Amino acid sequence: MPWQNNGEGGGNGPWNAEGDEPAADTPARKPENRPVNPWGEGPPRRPMGKPGPGRGGEFDDLIRRSQERLKSQFGGGSGGGDGGFDLGDGRWLLWAGGAILAAWVVLSSYYSVDAQSAAVVQRFGRYVETTGPGVHLKLPWPIDSVELRKVEQINIIDISSSEGANENLMLTGDQNIINLAYTVRWKIRNPENYLYELADPEKTVREVAESAMRAEISRASLNDALGPQRAQIADQVRERMQELLDSYHSGVDVRGVDIKQADPPAAVDDAFKDVSAAQQDAQQYLNRARTYAQALVAKAQGDAAAFDAVYAQYRLAPEVTRKRMYLETMERVLSKVEKTVVDAPGVAPYLPLPEVRRRGAVAPAEPAAAQR
Repeated sequence: MPWQNNGEGGGNGPWNAEGDEPAADTPARKPENRPVNPWGEGPPRRPMGKPGPGRGGEFDDLIRRSQERLKSQFGGGSGGGDGGFDLGDGRWLLWAGGAILAAWVVLSSYYSVDAQSAAVVQRFGRYVETTGPGVHLKLPWPIDSVELRKVEQINIIDISSSEGANENLMLTGDQNIINLAYTVRWKIRNPENYLYELADPEKTVREVAESAMRAEISRASLNDALGPQRAQIADQVRERMQELLDSYHSGVDVRGVDIKQADPPAAVDDAFKDVSAAQQDAQQYLNRARTYAQALVAKAQGDAAAFDAVYAQYRLAPEVTRKRMYLETMERVLSKVEKTVVDAPGVAPYLPLPEVRRRGAVAPAEPAAAQR
């Protein structure tokens, strides 16, 4: 039931606060006879749309200025009581969304590829094409996506030890153990296959290299792996790696394999060095023997050639050649012994020519000693 007005003048009807219009079935009253709130009079109410003193005036001014600024930037619009731009009509959100969408389309519709790379274009994750260096167009992300790969860059894998070991030990064809350290140089030949065919390309290249190296070392002897056949083994490993990777459709091009170290295991390194030194000494002695044998053979061949030349002259003049050979032989023999010359038959004069020479050499030396 309605509250009864207890103010002066009484009467039935609802109460109204100051500034409210009287009810339709309540006659207008003068201010002194206005109805009274049963809890007492509250603060006066301000009309709608007009800020009260000290309450929200600055905030309303800020909103109004913001509306006018947006109106000037986006072309204005109706909706406010004073003709300003109304934030509630939502058209500024459409403008902002359109601008963001346009920027997104423009920025995600092209891509650039440098001189060392190639780009693999995917549409919803499916391969579309491979493009080279330059600027290219595509559909906006996430419709099209681009994967860049360095196709001209030489990648290097250093294989110096096995997992969990300090040495990379391999078994040779003559049942010896060798410790190898080598590097593999490779690059991307087909970006599409490289991206889709291998889950971990670098790991695959490493494992293929180890497999190919062990296969080739198992065919070579220890001495070949340590020395003269090292370069040939490396070439065979590269060829075997390329065959395996091509069978995987990996898109990888193996550029080379370099063996950096080939040593026996550390545990037998000292003994191996002793054996190697003994082998070098044996080889040195063999070389000396071969040199001496070659010298003797050359001398014998020279003597045989000289004899053949003398025999040819002997056949032309046997008597003269026989006498010349006798005289040359006697000259060589008598030049090294004392000689006695017999002048006439039955007379044997003795002429000690060597003794005379010795006395002649000693006689001049004695006066010189006396003078001292």
